[in-house]
Amino acid sequence: MQYSAYYVEENDGVFSASISRLELEKPADGFVQIKVSHSSLNYKDALSASGNKGVTRNYPFVPGIDAAGTITDANSSQFSEGDEVIVTGYDMGMNTPGGFGEFINVPATWVVKKPNNLTHLESMSIGTAGLTAAASVFKIHESSMESDLPVLVSGATGGVGSIGVMLMSKLGKEVSALTGKSSSVDFLKSIGATNIILRDEYLEAPAKAMERPLFSSAIDTVGGKILSKMLAQISPHGVVACCGNVAGIEVNTTVFPFILRGISLCGIDSAESPLDFKTSIWEKFANEWKLDLSSSTKIISKQNLQQEIDLILQGGQEGRVVISHEE
Repeated sequence: MQYSAYYVEENDGVFSASISRLELEKPADGFVQIKVSHSSLNYKDALSASGNKGVTRNYPFVPGIDAAGTITDANSSQFSEGDEVIVTGYDMGMNTPGGFGEFINVPATWVVKKPNNLTHLESMSIGTAGLTAAASVFKIHESSMESDLPVLVSGATGGVGSIGVMLMSKLGKEVSALTGKSSSVDFLKSIGATNIILRDEYLEAPAKAMERPLFSSAIDTVGGKILSKMLAQISPHGVVACCGNVAGIEVNTTVFPFILRGISLCGIDSAESPLDFKTSIWEKFANEWKLDLSSSTKIISKQNLQQEIDLILQGGQEGRVVISHEE
């Protein structure tokens, strides 16, 4: 049996993608086979699709770190044929063929049963980006002190940032959204941001070792100079959840925010989070953290993936992009 997939190949160091027909193999012991109904586009997927060997070592390859669908073959006692499931992260879409194909074979230990209150489309509108945002929110709520100051979210129009804005707003927090796109002000206000900060204006003044506290905590999705600057602006005992590096991998700071204000800088890696933690987050998204992402989600086919990959690499993504394999 064959299936259709967005397939990336390498020829003399040049990478190209096509919609190809591939042979479907039986799942190995401890694996399950899933007919994928929906996947989602993340920045890591765009890197894999572009031939980034730091993400995917060997080509040809099928990217896609997220997938939702139905089990068609279970070589594991944990699941049965017909179970509706979600897979996010671990090695899928990095070196294990991922959700940009109509079928995947993955270890059962990577798989979460889909909550009844979520559709496949809704779960992929959330995807790894939403799990990352939720893990950031969880860390902030777990570790920071109450404050009347707003929460800062950088990269606020992207997948992680936009869901971070929505979650914080849903939880009753005032949200300052930091963006490089002046054209996205209305979009950010529509998803719950109360204050919009433009990146160029934010970075105009050089970062200082300590500044007047402006934010209670922050979700930083970009790194670099923005992360360096916000650390000096967090109120006492606040938390900065760090989960991205598109603006740079270096952080210039001093010990002052940490020893004089007791702030915490926490790394977020939802891809490798324990399955129990992922399961608990999915249950929150299905219940008390339920979000209406319909207006901020673009649904595309595999055939339209390349233009969306180009857009996300240029920093042009707004909200979430979901790939539908359904005819």
